Parts: sequence; structure tokens; C-alpha cells
Amino acid sequence: MASDRLKNRKAIVTGAGSGIGAATAVRLRADGAQVFTADVQGDVDFTADLTALDANARLVEQAVAAMGGLDTLVPCAGISAFHPLEGHDDAYFRRVMEVNLVAVFRLVRNAVPHLKAAGNGRIVTIGSTTSSHGDEGLSAYSASKHAVLGFTKSVAAELGPFGVTVNCVQPGAIATAMTAPAFAQMPEFRTFWENKAPLRRLGQPEDIADVIAFLCSDDARFMSGHGVWVDGGAMVRH
Repeated sequence: MASDRLKNRKAIVTGAGSGIGAATAVRLRADGAQVFTADVQGDVDFTADLTALDANARLVEQAVAAMGGLDTLVPCAGISAFHPLEGHDDAYFRRVMEVNLVAVFRLVRNAVPHLKAAGNGRIVTIGSTTSSHGDEGLSAYSASKHAVLGFTKSVAAELGPFGVTVNCVQPGAIATAMTAPAFAQMPEFRTFWENKAPLRRLGQPEDIADVIAFLCSDDARFMSGHGVWVDGGAMVRH
């Protein structure tokens, strides 16, 4: 349900060309925020591979110029695929880390002066159930998402004195373009997650976007440094 609780907020959302990022941009705007979107492709304000060395600095600069400031970050860009450890090449491992972790680090680093100046900044990172657990064939992805959760906690400790809250949403199995190939290739994988969740369904991008909007709002003003599970209850049965 839309509201005006994010009125006057100025947010960057990456990975906004599809999936959770796109749903988040829609929800934040519905709640009154200005949103500057970025992705490697799609209908976004800034198109770039955010693993490029200067991409996040340019993104922050253009977003601030367009919105007249910046107080909210939601880095949603991410990649994943099944790769058994034996035969797992270095290039793919590095790529997962660059997209899922290093690009997030660079975006946050470049945005810090603006978040401090705002006095009530918000950062919401995207982790996973694998930020706290592991799964076969997902060594690179799980390592990157563990790191994102750890990064979130450290940044929360560092920026808290400046009024900035930092939290990590940990989605379960969500129906997105990223997960579609795995579900199509292994229908039993989809069925497993549908049955694992007590709510008996996959999550939708909007399920995650709604929680992100809450964490960006003043309703979550005393919540920081935490991972927030949004998984339909799946991990109570881990």
C-alpha cells in the first residue's frame, strides 16, 4: 500500500532494470521518494557495469545532481548461478565478488559524505538466506552474501554516529529473472523451496521491496546493523 512516508527522500537503487531492484524503485516512488535508478541494461537513469572502477563515483555524482542530494542507498544488483566447486573457475568467482560485494562497497564509500550530511541516511543491502547458511553449488554466491552481511554490520557501526542506519535484507527463494533459469532447469528445486516455506510459495520481488521501503522509512529509525529474513518462513526449517 502506497503512502507518503518516504517523502523528501532521495534514493539510488541499483539492479533496477528488473526483479527486486525494479520492484524497489516502484515502491519507493509510490511512497514519495525521488529515485535514481541504475543497471547494466533496462529502462534506468544510469546505464553501466557497476564493477567498472569509476562507475559508482559517476553514479553518485549524477544522482546527486539530478535529485539535489542523496540520503538513501539500495544496492540490488547481483548475480548467481550453480557452479560445483570442482571445476569452478577463478574468473566466475571473481565476477560474483565484483558484482555482489565490491560494487556495493564502492557505491557506499562514494555516497558516505552525502549520507553523513543528510543526518538520517539509510542503506539497505541485499543479502540472502545464504548470508547465514550455505548450499551446494553456490560457494561463490554464498561467500559474497556472507561478506555483504558482514560489511553491513561494520558500516552500521561506523556510520551510526552520523544518524545513518544500515540493514541487510535476506531474501529466500524469489521468482526473478536471476532465479528463473535454475527453476526451469530443475523444477524439483522450485518445488523444494515452495514446500520448505510454511507459506507454501516462492517470494515475489514486491515481497522484498515492501520490506526495503520499511527499512528506508522513519518507522525503522532505531533499527540498524541487522540481517532481516524475508523468506516465507523457509529457514525456520533449516
